[in-house]
Amino acid sequence: MGPAPAGGQLCGAIVEPEVMEPALEGTGKERKKASSRKRTLAEPPAKGLLQPVKLSRAELYKEPTNEELNHLRETEILFHSSLLRLQVEELLKEVRLSEKKKDRIDAFLREVNQRVVRVPSVPETELTDQAWLPAGVRVPLHQVPYAVKGCFRFLPPAQVTVVGSYLLGTCIRPDINVDVALTMPREILQDKDGLNQRYFRKRALYLAHLAHHLAQDPLFGSVCFSYTNGCHLKPSLLLRPRGKDERLVTVRLHPCPPPDFFRPCRLLPTKNNVRSAWYRGQSPAGDGSPEPPTPHYNTWVLQDTALESHLQLLSTMLGSAQGLKDGVALLKVWLRQRELDKGQGGFTGFLVSMLVVFLVSTRKIHTTMSGYQVLRSVLQFLATTDLTVNGISLCLSSDPSLPALADFHQAFSVVFLDSSGHLNLCADVTASTYHQVQYEARLSMTLLDSRADDGFHLLLMTPKPMIRAFDHVLHLHPLSRLQAACHQLKLWPELQDNGGDYVSAALGPLTTLLEQGLGTRLNLLAHSRPPVPEWGISQDPPKHKDSGTLTLGLLLRPEGLTSVLELGPEADQPEAAKFRQFWGFRSELRRFQDGAIREAVVWEAASMSQKRLIPHQVVTHLLALHTDIPETCVHYVGGLLDALIQGLKETSSTGEEALAVAVCCYDDLSRLLWGLEGLPLTVSAVQGAHPVLRYTEVFPPTPVRPASSFYEPVQERSSLLPRLDKPCPAYVEPMTVVCHLEGSGQWPQDAEAVQRVRAAFQLRLAELLTQQHGLQCRATATHTDVLKDGFVFRIRMAYQREPQILKEVQSPEGMISLRDTPASLHLERDTRQLPLLTSALHGLQQQHPAFSGVARLAKRWVRAQLLGEGFTDESLDLVAAALFLHPEPFTPPSSPQVGFLRFLYLVSTFDWKNNPLIVNLNNELTVEEQVEIRSGFLAARAQLPVMVIVTPQDRKHSVWTQDGPSAQILQQLVVLAAEALPMLEKQLMDPRGPGDIRTVFRPPLDIYDVLIRLSPRHIPRHRQAVDSPAASFCRGLLSQPGPSSLMPVLGYDPPQLYLRQLREAFGNLALFFYDQHGGEVIGVLWKPTSFQPQPFKASSTKGRMVMSRGGELVMVPNVEAILEDFAVLGEGLVQTVEARSERWTV
Repeated sequence: MGPAPAGGQLCGAIVEPEVMEPALEGTGKERKKASSRKRTLAEPPAKGLLQPVKLSRAELYKEPTNEELNHLRETEILFHSSLLRLQVEELLKEVRLSEKKKDRIDAFLREVNQRVVRVPSVPETELTDQAWLPAGVRVPLHQVPYAVKGCFRFLPPAQVTVVGSYLLGTCIRPDINVDVALTMPREILQDKDGLNQRYFRKRALYLAHLAHHLAQDPLFGSVCFSYTNGCHLKPSLLLRPRGKDERLVTVRLHPCPPPDFFRPCRLLPTKNNVRSAWYRGQSPAGDGSPEPPTPHYNTWVLQDTALESHLQLLSTMLGSAQGLKDGVALLKVWLRQRELDKGQGGFTGFLVSMLVVFLVSTRKIHTTMSGYQVLRSVLQFLATTDLTVNGISLCLSSDPSLPALADFHQAFSVVFLDSSGHLNLCADVTASTYHQVQYEARLSMTLLDSRADDGFHLLLMTPKPMIRAFDHVLHLHPLSRLQAACHQLKLWPELQDNGGDYVSAALGPLTTLLEQGLGTRLNLLAHSRPPVPEWGISQDPPKHKDSGTLTLGLLLRPEGLTSVLELGPEADQPEAAKFRQFWGFRSELRRFQDGAIREAVVWEAASMSQKRLIPHQVVTHLLALHTDIPETCVHYVGGLLDALIQGLKETSSTGEEALAVAVCCYDDLSRLLWGLEGLPLTVSAVQGAHPVLRYTEVFPPTPVRPASSFYEPVQERSSLLPRLDKPCPAYVEPMTVVCHLEGSGQWPQDAEAVQRVRAAFQLRLAELLTQQHGLQCRATATHTDVLKDGFVFRIRMAYQREPQILKEVQSPEGMISLRDTPASLHLERDTRQLPLLTSALHGLQQQHPAFSGVARLAKRWVRAQLLGEGFTDESLDLVAAALFLHPEPFTPPSSPQVGFLRFLYLVSTFDWKNNPLIVNLNNELTVEEQVEIRSGFLAARAQLPVMVIVTPQDRKHSVWTQDGPSAQILQQLVVLAAEALPMLEKQLMDPRGPGDIRTVFRPPLDIYDVLIRLSPRHIPRHRQAVDSPAASFCRGLLSQPGPSSLMPVLGYDPPQLYLRQLREAFGNLALFFYDQHGGEVIGVLWKPTSFQPQPFKASSTKGRMVMSRGGELVMVPNVEAILEDFAVLGEGLVQTVEARSERWTV
């Protein structure tokens, strides 16, 4: 029992208005001079944009005071930087209780004390005779078995003591809990109350009588029961004030025995205090077998005896050391953000407080340290110390009668003894939870050591819910299945020790089983048990099966994840029998290429998406085999979003194999280009410049073989033409390849002449590929389309000096200067920067196999929201890449699902206005260079696009976002991501199943003024829609791919062509939004300025009509005519034009 466990998210804290003093103040004279000085009027800064502070010369060069010098010296010694100190101080200010609230809480505590001591006594009765309890209150304890010896009477508490974090000043907002210990008089207790739950029965009856009387008092707005740290044998009574202070504080009443009532030697971890004959209802065995020890039961009794001694120890150590208190508060925030302090067995704030005391006593922390240094020291200790192997103790006594650490290690997973040497503070903490704490501490230390600018925010302000921190999550539901698991695993002693709590009894063996089975695939396994909700005093306590869901999180290792083979020992080895027993019927003998005959398990997985889900097969097989938990009770959340990026007829693959086939075909083509003979200049480089070649195309291309019945052949050009009486043919997009030629002095120096020479090269390239390799080619002045193995590649010849030639500008005096022009920037982007980016992201995919799925899901979602036109492929690929290159405070995702959730979080929380998103490809940028980039960004912010993405090759201009998005489109994406993230996380964490996972991908259509609905017959990518149609039109492809002598129709997408016409004709009046992946609706938004009357001009009457207002002729949009034009322009493609007249007015 200790400080109140922190609950809720930090962002929910209520911030009181506080007056901030100016950081620097001059004297009165200096301020007068500054105000009288003439100032030039500047334009007001953009809303929300950070601006440098302007100081007068006197303020700038004023000598620092002694106080400021001391402050600077402290900052240098105790913190990394001044910024970090300010951040820590602001955070502590936000989570600490104000003095005003403390006064109100103190007043409430005095009222509670007065009422508790006035509760009337009850005469003595047998423990099993509970007829004296009033009808409106239930005992907050499962009395199983009911029969138990002993007597009970109620007397007011001998002492009422506030214990825990409130008195220490280390409790943190928003949920303030004050723990109050009620010392029960000795007359209530008897010598053998430690046996067979007698003490816990008396404790529960004591609370029930208190609850009945306090519930009638008008002081309390709420009186209910809850479990102490999830332990169902130890309920507590929760009191909240009535009225406006209802959310101010929760007072938790904990009955406890007098400090020296129970003899510690009877409560050692090796002792038994729950007799098997009583618990199982059987007569004692006559074979003389010893009773199993009950270490957890004994610990729960000891915890109640040590409440005051722990408070005294903490007060002595932390009392006057503000730095230590700050450190404890920061550690509680750190635990809360990682959800490590939640539910039974959590690593609570009380444990970190005692850990600070331990480090002070071992001189690893000094009382003069700052809160930040305490945080670092504790994280360093946790990261490097495994308490599951080497326990620690606060006990300094060398008394030989004290139990040894080895006795505690035998009984508990994690060992941390208090100052008495009898009580294990970490008794309820499982090995999985402690390993998760260790893992998080290691990540946090790496983050702190990197000295990143945003380290504080990532460490203490970024929440890490399980669904976003772990690659796969599984829910065991209903929990009653774990009762059968306990019987199958023969966990009778554990059930007896845990008082029948089969979830706690089975948890340890269950996690050990899965860790052993997942082996090298697993980096970390964590579990989460939600806190049991409070219940009313007239209700029965919740049963074990009603205490929520057991959720397990799997953090996977990419390198071992996709292996389909579990290799066992050789058949003649003694370990082979254990292997067969562990894996059951899955284990079989196999002969390998080296001649060895081994036991092995082979999992069924053909595609990459199936291999990512092999842990699902492992988990369900082991649980069914060893714990009798059927597959129907295991709700596995790992690949639910895969369906959004599966191909037309693919149900088992997410397209990685199809992308690999296309890349392999590109590699073959590049080899042909390298070996081509007959070109005047040799090829110096072949580079891919298409999303397919960096594995980020949402729906990968498949080899095409057009059906001749859908086309009119154009023989003279070896081409096809779509027939008007057939549905729109399949969409085929050529993959861009840039082919660089070697330098030569024969190249002309005139831009137009260079283009003509390049056109000649394109023609020659087509001839040579046809002659030497029999490839179908079609050449134009700017590119050559090549059909190879059913894939179409668009090869662009490039001359490295051409961008420089386009930059040359001649002055009237004949001087030539170099200046960026739109043509030079565009050419440089397409021929130099895009191939480099494609190469870097291709390498990232080789390093992180989940990158492809994450980038494709991200683009699928953005386009499904009808916002795809505002964002280039490259900009969204880079945002996805940032999740892998800068994953802090997480590790790089190993599944598309968790990567997509983090994409939504990044988009919705990143400060796009005041920060560039730095994507450090190949780790080329140093820390100093990144600081320089941020400084340059702030200086040039007004000239930069709304969304700035910086890479090592593009440090200043953000070329991939120059053309969009606009501020409004980016804001809309941020809002949609902020709404989609909690909705999707809630769906994935629902143990009954996620429901319709496509909900967050469906666009909100109610925001648009006009909806243009299209005919599916002329939408070539109709089957790629979020809600894929059950049936669609045939698109003119033969089912059996083979060689084709005719070039298919390229880039033919009627909705996109229609959109282009709409934007050309009405772009000044409206914005148009469309999902290129099979969308059936075009959303139209009128521009706010469209409906402002314009002066009459005969030259600008398009889409407008003339009206007379106030005696003047003005022009306003002719909405009816425009809507009619929408339909006329899209005749055959447009089904209906739906005007939402209530959303706009003329």
